Amino acid sequence: MKKLFSIVFIFSLGINFASAQNSEEAKALLEQVYNKVKSYDNIFVDFKYVLNNSDAGINQETRGNVTLEGEKYIGNFFGTTQLYDGSKVYTIIPENEEVTIEDKSNDKNVLTPAKMLTFYREGHNYDMDILQNVNGRKIQFIKLTPIDTDAEIKSILLGIDIETKHIYKLIETGLNGTTTTITVNSFKTNQPLSKTLFTFDESKYKDEGYYFLRN
Repeated sequence: MKKLFSIVFIFSLGINFASAQNSEEAKALLEQVYNKVKSYDNIFVDFKYVLNNSDAGINQETRGNVTLEGEKYIGNFFGTTQLYDGSKVYTIIPENEEVTIEDKSNDKNVLTPAKMLTFYREGHNYDMDILQNVNGRKIQFIKLTPIDTDAEIKSILLGIDIETKHIYKLIETGLNGTTTTITVNSFKTNQPLSKTLFTFDESKYKDEGYYFLRN
């Protein structure tokens, strides 16, 4: 009996050690991704977005893009443009001829475009997942599980290009069965940007008859 207990105990230690090593390997890869992102002056990302929930009969697909420079960003998504100039967020909806202006959110749980490439650093447990070959590119997936037990997200799979250390794909699975997939079509860095790219031209939209909402 003692011998059996010893074997089980040693086996258990081996599993725990392998799990810890797996987690550290995943965390180290994510840190490389973060350092790479932070090394660029600016980033442009063109992406495909798919939202699916078969039980609810939901399947939405669109393309979007975002340009980031530090905390500032401008993104286009679902026919809406959102601009953050460093102090205020401007949401421009041409279909409604409407502009919403609000202060930057202090909610750490809000995933803004500026956090898209760095959100994984806090609040998750990490595990190495499958390695895929995508059109000749080696994509290593890492599984992120929220530490917060009340989180509405079950897990996130983050696909990383092993060579470039850029994020290629994000697959988020919610507790309600909704799956959100973001696939990067184009990732460009250190592009020449206009000095006014992150400046909101209020007079332009007033002249066009837009309605302003200030929160």
